[in-house]
Amino acid sequence: MQPQRDLRGLWLLLLSLFLLLFEVARAGRSVVSCPANCLCASNILSCSKQQLPNVPQSLPSYTALLDLSHNNLSRLRAEWTPTRLMNLHSLLLSHNHLNFISSEAFIPVPNLRYLDLSSNHLHTLDEFLFSDLHALEVLLLYNNRIGVVDKYAFEDMAQLQKLYLSQNLITRFPLELIKDGNKLPKLMLLDLSSNKLKKLPFTDLQKLPAWVKNGLYLHNNPLECDCKLYQLFSHWQYRQLSSVVDFQEDLYCMYSKELHNVFSLDFLNCSEFKEGAWEAHLGDTLTITCDTKQQGMTKVWVTPSNEQVLNQGANGTVTVSEDGSLHFEKVQAEDGGVYTCYAMGETFNETLSVELKVYNFTLHGHHDTLNTAYTTLVGCILSVVLVLIYLYLTPCRCWCRGVEKPSSHQGDSLSSSMLSTTPNHDPMAGGDKDDGFDRRVAFLEPAGPGQGQNGKLKPGNTLPVPEATGKGQRRMSDPESVSSVFSDTPIVV
Repeated sequence: MQPQRDLRGLWLLLLSLFLLLFEVARAGRSVVSCPANCLCASNILSCSKQQLPNVPQSLPSYTALLDLSHNNLSRLRAEWTPTRLMNLHSLLLSHNHLNFISSEAFIPVPNLRYLDLSSNHLHTLDEFLFSDLHALEVLLLYNNRIGVVDKYAFEDMAQLQKLYLSQNLITRFPLELIKDGNKLPKLMLLDLSSNKLKKLPFTDLQKLPAWVKNGLYLHNNPLECDCKLYQLFSHWQYRQLSSVVDFQEDLYCMYSKELHNVFSLDFLNCSEFKEGAWEAHLGDTLTITCDTKQQGMTKVWVTPSNEQVLNQGANGTVTVSEDGSLHFEKVQAEDGGVYTCYAMGETFNETLSVELKVYNFTLHGHHDTLNTAYTTLVGCILSVVLVLIYLYLTPCRCWCRGVEKPSSHQGDSLSSSMLSTTPNHDPMAGGDKDDGFDRRVAFLEPAGPGQGQNGKLKPGNTLPVPEATGKGQRRMSDPESVSSVFSDTPIVV
């Protein structure tokens, strides 16, 4: 009886083990042992430096970290692992020969948070390449041969915080990654250093919050030297942003095929950077941001009168928004001054000062002032033009004057006629003289018996008056007049 009981107990033990294995298999728990040429430590699988041409097929489903670096992998296909690795959060594929990655390669690892693809042979990043990695936080792609980055390569990656693209061949700045913060809202580090960038979107970069610019690395690029580049990095240096302060010596640009440090562009005569103040007019609605270098900091505002702004300011128009911004519902004259923002974070604190200038007129009044100024300017210009016309353009001579009656020698005002330089169109003028002008010439007639020395008449003598002809007669000048000496016409001797 004893042997039968021992045999029955053995069968019961075997049946229990079989049921246990069945339950384990049904629950989806793999009992695959550690693959060959790999080192397993709990949920860590290290297969690095094994010259592997392919990914091992027998991977435990409980793997949390998989290290396949320093091997000979050249392609990562969609079926690179037959088992869905739901627990895998870190995948290391650096220092391989990868030149192709399938757009479905990351479907088996949906919970991946850390992906290292650095030091490979990748040339392009196709659209939707990483769209299945919704939980990815860190992506390393440096030291590849990437020259083309598709605009949709990083779609549906809302959790991505750090993206390393340095030491590649990128020539286009991927502005879509950081503009407006919609595509990658949590991205705090974008490394584009050591690429082939020549131009930067200055206007868009200036609008970025400080916590994005603090992690935007652009050193070791052949950027074109100009004053906009100098002003951009001078502002970042003034704010002590890590992307500039940590790599100040490596920020250079190209000018005439020579490298120059960005902060030594004296030959361009660029004006020095000055932090500008916020400007507003009476009645404006204004929001001033506390532009900190770290996201999610607790912010406290203090007014120029050293009062803390809580839910409402002292004048009832200043409030603090949920994001820590200072909001003015209706700007008043007394709102001008320097406001201080105290920001407190997990790793460091920061203090920012912002100056607000309030113009003591409404925006509409400002336009009216400009209109008045323009009207005055136009009036002045017209006045100057009229003065120039008066000075340099001869007035119209009247050719329609009536015929003058002959007058006696004593009745004429010869002094005034001798001072005048206007032409005389007397119809009685002789035809043997010039028809255009009646020239008043001193000492024109030869000396006669009635004239004295120098052609002057002796007292009591008169010049003979020539008889009137059909064309009239010319009036003679006053012998005692001295106006001919000051006449504009030449003196004929």
